[in-house]
Amino acid sequence: MKKMIFICAGSLLLLSNSIFAENHTSAALEHANAAAVNGEAGQTPTLLEHTKAALKHTLAASKEAKSVPKTHLDAAAKELQEAKDLANLGHVGSATTHAEAAVKHIEIGNKYNKYIGSVASSPKH
Repeated sequence: MKKMIFICAGSLLLLSNSIFAENHTSAALEHANAAAVNGEAGQTPTLLEHTKAALKHTLAASKEAKSVPKTHLDAAAKELQEAKDLANLGHVGSATTHAEAAVKHIEIGNKYNKYIGSVASSPKH
């Protein structure tokens, strides 16, 4: 009985970490997309605002992520930092390119995260 309680508690902990990371990943993706769209429109201040928010959420998600998703979230964070630095210098075109690269990394990491989650929750035969 104690073993079953321990297994259930462990499963809940893993699930809560996954949900926490997923919330941050969704927010990071939303802000990174907004940064890219605003960059394409030449709106440097708005690009910068969304880049900062995306970076904050990407770093939070990366703390909880593992394996391939973590690798992509870390790469996205580097792209977002570069976008932020370039936007601060007024290089909206280059900043936009980095924001778009961050979006791709977040999307790939999210795809792997969902795959890993579905494999982990599938019943063992």
